[in-house]
Amino acid sequence: MGVRVEKDIYILAIESSCDETAAAVVKNGREVLSNVIYSQIALHTEYGGVVPEIASRKHIEKINQVIEKALADADKALTQMDAIAVTYGPGLVGALLVGVSAAKAISFASGIPLIGVHHIEGHISANYIENKELDPPFLCLVVSGGHSHLVVVKDYGEYEIIGRTRDDAAGEAFDKVARAIGLGYPGGPKIDKVSREGNPDAIHFPRAKVGDAEYDFSFSGLKSAVLNYLNSCQMKGEKMAVADVAASFQKAVIDVLVDHSMDALAKYGYKKFAIAGGVASNSSLRKTFEEACAKRGIAFYHPSPVYCTDNAAMIGAAAYYEYQNGVRHGFDLNAVPNLKLGERI
Repeated sequence: MGVRVEKDIYILAIESSCDETAAAVVKNGREVLSNVIYSQIALHTEYGGVVPEIASRKHIEKINQVIEKALADADKALTQMDAIAVTYGPGLVGALLVGVSAAKAISFASGIPLIGVHHIEGHISANYIENKELDPPFLCLVVSGGHSHLVVVKDYGEYEIIGRTRDDAAGEAFDKVARAIGLGYPGGPKIDKVSREGNPDAIHFPRAKVGDAEYDFSFSGLKSAVLNYLNSCQMKGEKMAVADVAASFQKAVIDVLVDHSMDALAKYGYKKFAIAGGVASNSSLRKTFEEACAKRGIAFYHPSPVYCTDNAAMIGAAAYYEYQNGVRHGFDLNAVPNLKLGERI
């Protein structure tokens, strides 16, 4: 489905599904006029992960400031917006409620239409921002702290999940292993950095396959193997090489993600492949996918790191195509923490 632009569409987008309070103004789904992100990472680091109650309280404190700054940075007035978009799931229910409540209040007061956006659809749509030529259909791997999905993007707003995690998501495994080897939170960027100093072939960790679903992922066994290795080193009194453990673990995760994706591309016949989500900013993952796609003649797309982690620009991008498809939500829109991709509420 091609989308025709008869007039410029401006969308004010809000994202508060986890620990980033974000707002953006997006023009025609692909031009970001502003992208404001208030990150809570420093707040949650001492706890080793996101504390939902703290996240919700900080969203309440910051959301109005972030929205006002997004409009100011874009040099646009609220009255110039064609829609108010907001993430309504999946995510932490308290955190989602802050964004949804703010968006509904703005929509009610201004009369501007309200559009609820699926968080994962936002991550996929982040690829449209810098890759103006990218159109469906294509295959997309979404890898983040809470999600590992292989998705066929059939059209704007139309998806088929062909692979998903059975246990830990890739980003979750990164966080847990990083904590175990003393790197702390957030695990993904820290393992990515220290892995550059290590030998990825120093330790062989398992690569799991799910027998009844060839494209599904399982990382809990890999996480357990790393913990067993660490315990073994401790019992034997052997010194653990942190960089080698990190690099070997990271390679095991990447091997599984790349192998599953390449197998799916071969079976489904797509010549366009994209990655999205926080783990998509991992430098080794991007490099490995670049090489694998180049070898097979596949066009490879990925967002810049700022659009990989949670942000509102990606929500504005997704909302544009929802807007064009006539999607509008009422003031009964609610937070749906376990919202499935493609589900309409």
